[in-house]
Amino acid sequence: MNTPALIREPHMADPDSFYEELIASQHGLSDEQADMALAKLVLILANHIGDRQVLSQALALARSNTLAAKP
Repeated sequence: MNTPALIREPHMADPDSFYEELIASQHGLSDEQADMALAKLVLILANHIGDRQVLSQALALARSNTLAAKP
């Protein structure tokens, strides 16, 4: 059986527009509310994806990218 793989190539139509919508969704929120909204978005999308192997790959990638980023 094949292990599902996280899609790492661009896979979204109009990503710039989505980014703008994501940022706009936080307007008027406190930092705490914005963090909570992003955490809720992650959980909503994780539920939609549903595949634990893919989600584990995404978590690992996000963590490694964050650790590699210069502050």
